[in-house]
Amino acid sequence: MSLLAPKTIAEHRYIPVYLDSLRIDTVLNFNLYIKIGGDMVLYRSADLPFSERTRLKLIDNKVERLFVSGKSREKYQKYIEQNLDKILVDKKVTQEKKAGILYETSKKLMKDVLDNPSYGENIQRSKKLVEHQVGFILKGQEAFHNLLKISSFDYYTYTHSVNVCTFAVALAQQLGYKDEKFLHDLGIGALLHDVGKSKISDRILNKKGSLSQVEFELMKKHPKWGVEILTSTDLIDPACYYPVLQHHERGNEKGYPNKLKLSEMHEYSKIVAIVDTFDAMTTQRVYQGAVETFPALKVMFSLKDDFDAKILETFATLMGPTGLAD
Repeated sequence: MSLLAPKTIAEHRYIPVYLDSLRIDTVLNFNLYIKIGGDMVLYRSADLPFSERTRLKLIDNKVERLFVSGKSREKYQKYIEQNLDKILVDKKVTQEKKAGILYETSKKLMKDVLDNPSYGENIQRSKKLVEHQVGFILKGQEAFHNLLKISSFDYYTYTHSVNVCTFAVALAQQLGYKDEKFLHDLGIGALLHDVGKSKISDRILNKKGSLSQVEFELMKKHPKWGVEILTSTDLIDPACYYPVLQHHERGNEKGYPNKLKLSEMHEYSKIVAIVDTFDAMTTQRVYQGAVETFPALKVMFSLKDDFDAKILETFATLMGPTGLAD
């Protein structure tokens, strides 16, 4: 079953890549193409070093993006993940482009995870990616705002997962949490909070109308299914499971799957419950339009006792002009 967004034939065939994502003097194991008119033209063959001279020539010709064949998507993704630490500290790359590369890499990784969530290598890749997310967001307000600018406003499970991870780590930082182990475990749980939806059909996930009672009961199983899938890999710390299991719990004890009180929810879960709800409201869904930031927050504040009041107030501050300010 696929949870990917619908794509045009062209998007299936070629993937745009940032010039700044290609590291100098690394040997690329995929072909690079440039777009001339309406055609894709082979620019550089695989297994050749990517040199500074090549990069400067492209810059001189105002080429900021190249293309990789869809058949080489996996090779390019692995290449970027292996070099992401270098990209994110490269002073030649702007913060905006770093945010774009990090976000695009995260989206593609989550597609792989949701297609095969029990595959151990995918979970290991997720853990490494969250380290990069945490490190980037810890840089402060500019880094977070750059990620917000390029976040997808169309809801798909993989984009939603990345958005929730970004919001959760930033909110924890706004709350005063600085310990990287705390932020990393929270980020893993947030990124993987919806993996249980991989067991639900696209017909239900993308249904335009209201879910039937039977469909909704099936949907309510995804938190427990997520924990079962991740437990089978035995690759993440126990604390990471809390937001997977509890992100739909509510303080009014009407949440699921266990009708918990706020006092019974883990701190990670209280954070993820808020950002999960917010992102779901502010992105375009097949059955409802997106709500703007502050109307969405107003609705959330009106749901008395659903969310932790202090964390919700802090989230409102995060989403304002002073959020994550030094």
